[in-house]
Amino acid sequence: MRLTPEHAGLLERLQQRFDHHPQRHAGLAWADVLARLTDRPAALAVLSKMEATGGEPDVIGPAQPAGDIAFYDCAPESPAGRRSLCYDAAARTARKENRPAGSAVEMAADIGIALLTEAQYRQLQAVGEFDLKTSSWIATPPAIRALGGALFCDRRYGTVFTYHNGVQSYYAGRGFRGALSV
Repeated sequence: MRLTPEHAGLLERLQQRFDHHPQRHAGLAWADVLARLTDRPAALAVLSKMEATGGEPDVIGPAQPAGDIAFYDCAPESPAGRRSLCYDAAARTARKENRPAGSAVEMAADIGIALLTEAQYRQLQAVGEFDLKTSSWIATPPAIRALGGALFCDRRYGTVFTYHNGVQSYYAGRGFRGALSV
């Protein structure tokens, strides 16, 4: 694959982040990650969007059983370009006043990523400390969503907490983190 200057710059940032945080992906070599990415230009486009919205994507964990490599948003706080969002499109359109500009589920789909699950969020928190001042919407089970709720997480007092809120809620300090499997 022929790399554009944008892709070359992104790969350089990803490698620097990968090298700077080895605890996030023990047992993986950058050469393996690079080979996977250069074979998948669509993944580079998604990672570029993750980066542009403040996600600071990095590899988390070892390669998955199928050989896939997982990238999670690793910005210290919930990505700045993805805050002040309610949970999903139905919640956004149901607001009669003060509608947010978007929703976490819609923006994740636009970027090409999935919201982290609670298990993925806890996996991320096991390799660093994130959301010490902000919080992040996470993928919410359908039964909770059907009742008008959604889940979010953060880290306070050295502990990862999972909370609930109405889906129409949005706050300046709450965004979302996503995952991309490559």
